[in-house]
Amino acid sequence: MSTTTGSALPRLLRLPEVLKITGLSKAALYRATAAGTFPKPVKLTERSSAWVAGEVETWIHQRIESRSAA
Repeated sequence: MSTTTGSALPRLLRLPEVLKITGLSKAALYRATAAGTFPKPVKLTERSSAWVAGEVETWIHQRIESRSAA
């Protein structure tokens, strides 16, 4: 993998930040992930995960759009 491509790496969000920006509880976040209605985290290490910021932002925008459609 080359680092000279000029493309920016996706930003990763840790759990506290995801909870803060979505307003979800930890349990609700994991239920939505298990149900496939929230993006799955990326495994960083054996005990560490993070979410791709762009995927979380897309989920937020979809929630806002679904409100307008109802």
